Amino acid sequence: MERRRFLAAGAVGVGTAVFGGAASSGAGAEPGGAGAGGAGGFGPGGVGPEDVGQGGTDQNAVVRTGAEQLAGRGWRELAGRRVGVLTNPTGVLVDQTHVVDSMVAAGVSPVAVFGPEHGFRGTAQAGGSEGDYLDPRTNIPVYDAYGADATKLAGLLTKAGVEHVVFDIADIGARFYTYIWSMYTAMQAAARVGARFTVLDRPNPVGGEAHGPQLDPAYATGVGRKPIVQQHGMTVGELAGFFNAEFLPSDGGAVVDLRVVEVRGWRRSRLDTGLPWVPPSPNVPTRDTALVYPGTCLFEGLVFSEGRGTTRPFETIGAPGLDWRWAEDLNARGLPGVRFREAHFTPWFGKFANTACSGVALQVTDPGRFDAIRTAVEMIVVARSRYPAVFAWRPDNWIDKLSGSDRLRRMVGAGAGADEVVGAWSAELSTFRTRRRRHLRYR
Repeated sequence: MERRRFLAAGAVGVGTAVFGGAASSGAGAEPGGAGAGGAGGFGPGGVGPEDVGQGGTDQNAVVRTGAEQLAGRGWRELAGRRVGVLTNPTGVLVDQTHVVDSMVAAGVSPVAVFGPEHGFRGTAQAGGSEGDYLDPRTNIPVYDAYGADATKLAGLLTKAGVEHVVFDIADIGARFYTYIWSMYTAMQAAARVGARFTVLDRPNPVGGEAHGPQLDPAYATGVGRKPIVQQHGMTVGELAGFFNAEFLPSDGGAVVDLRVVEVRGWRRSRLDTGLPWVPPSPNVPTRDTALVYPGTCLFEGLVFSEGRGTTRPFETIGAPGLDWRWAEDLNARGLPGVRFREAHFTPWFGKFANTACSGVALQVTDPGRFDAIRTAVEMIVVARSRYPAVFAWRPDNWIDKLSGSDRLRRMVGAGAGADEVVGAWSAELSTFRTRRRRHLRYR
């Protein structure tokens, strides 16, 4: 994408932002649901018991995102406001029109757009962004939000005169996927400058179940800033309410004026939404990739290839020196909802670029029974046992940042089995499920 440079602002780290939705500043939120944030505008937000919120309907209902609802009303709720949008290529309507382009066409032109990791238009690879530029299609200034802290982002909001931040990015439900932390930073920044914050909610493509270990705050980084579990099972709208109640008050003292426009027609167990799939990042090309990613991304912390540089990243795992026995050993374990195929591949970038590798390809056969994190732990444990001469962690202990502590690395290194490893985080997982309960919006 050809772009005209206009600023020298540093990296920030956030995705789409717009406004609207149901009031949800924390503990006082009232039960709501599909009716709360739907055609009636910005009513009270839904918070319900674990997996029994108010926003779901039957499995055949038409799913309408928060963005679709506002666009259907001509974005009139945003008219006359100085809006800044935190978004990326996933912020689209069912006809594939981007929300920013839709706003402009409706005569509601944002004063600024903020791009997360990979950028507003999505041209950057992992760990990259697009910089600051003037969007050639809309003539709107785009600010690089990847990696920015709240102070820097608050300065950009002030510079652009933003009074209402709108967030519209499709997340994929993993703690180490950076968009939710971009949202957190944007919420902090909006609170500091007194801007309203609206989340246009979207379904969680891997469902509503929570799995995995909780982050130890001592291991907080850009791929995990606050103590949530590895697969949180929440929508971005639910997470925004959770963050506002659980973390913002102790992280600067101010909560944000939050609104969430809820998804209509979605249940937590519903994976087939009928919505168009837009890759949320370059290495998550398909829905199948999203299903395995919360687990197999752990292989970024090993010397194995996690499949970057292939057509099936995170679904294809391997290294030179492995063979068919890894797949045989894993299939013999009878893990629910998944089968393993012997795989041979040559990545064209990333680990082992232009080097032949062998390993496994995952096929999720039953998403409802599949546990991505348990599966990845089984893969790691079996690989260490079967290939001791090949198995190794990355020297920088990146696995600790991904898993949220050094526990996984220490336990596997000491010879623990998968049952023991998974059992070690059962108490904190249970506590997290309880903590998140009042922030859930969908059945």
